Amino acid sequence: MSETIERIKCLIIGSGPAGYTAAIYAARADLKPVVYTGMEPGGQLTTTTEVDNFPGYPEGVDGPTMMVQLQQQAERFGTEVRIGMVTNVEFSDKVGGIHKITVDNATQIEAETVIISTGATAKYLGLPSEQRLRGGGVSACAVCDGFFYKGQDVAIVGAGDTAAEEATYLANICNKVTMLVRKDYMRASKAMQHRVNNTENLEVLYNTEVDEVLGDTVVEGLRMVNNQTGEKSEIEITGLFIAIGHKPNTEIFKGQLDMDDTGYIITKGKSTKTNMPGVFASGDVQDKEYRQAVTAAGTGCMAALDAERYLATIETEVTA
Repeated sequence: MSETIERIKCLIIGSGPAGYTAAIYAARADLKPVVYTGMEPGGQLTTTTEVDNFPGYPEGVDGPTMMVQLQQQAERFGTEVRIGMVTNVEFSDKVGGIHKITVDNATQIEAETVIISTGATAKYLGLPSEQRLRGGGVSACAVCDGFFYKGQDVAIVGAGDTAAEEATYLANICNKVTMLVRKDYMRASKAMQHRVNNTENLEVLYNTEVDEVLGDTVVEGLRMVNNQTGEKSEIEITGLFIAIGHKPNTEIFKGQLDMDDTGYIITKGKSTKTNMPGVFASGDVQDKEYRQAVTAAGTGCMAALDAERYLATIETEVTA
């Protein structure tokens, strides 16, 4: 290990829409940002075959291409993008303090500001057939991908408010929606349950789980099993949506940053400020409501502006 520890003005952890947008704004503000990509460069969008709802792409764009373009735009303004995983952090609780970061359990760096854009990981069922057909009809975001199944038969797995909301969203554009609930009741609020039950083309199957997703390259059907009787049945569908929750990638920040009970970083008011001065959070790591590429990019912009203003305040205090 080198005796000289690198000092970075703005360190961005994560490389999805939030991280790269933060990098674009930070670079244009001469903060000389450094982005560490993490284990999944580009984030969740790299597993999305088609992005049709991001402004500026009238013909749509595939997720990996979009992320490459965002990276190129960030690099155009001087961002340094590095392959690496931040494995430990030691945040300073003092205004103007230096944050200590470890990358890949080996490299030590120091940062004046840190923007966390590590995102959240969608929970899946873990079936081999489900994983094989991700991007071929299996999705964890109905709002993102539901449009591609307009007028078709689809299924959704889940029992909470998000699942209920996405199921009714799909019912508005799809021919029929089959909702699989593992227990004999839904966890969703009564209001959402009423909405589900009052939707004609939405059928709820209780005590039902996915046995296998059918299809070679795209989803063609679903084999289900009743977990009470063991009886199996099949339906023809072209899309399967998994709505059993997300896990924010915040494990290494626990004990230092304020989080809610599910691990999402809490930011102050309408800002991206965390409880640690000079540490900001953007994207899905602090947003469990919307989880869209465009909203992640918006908070990435906010985080860079917050970091720029923070540094300007520190410099003003030093020279005053």
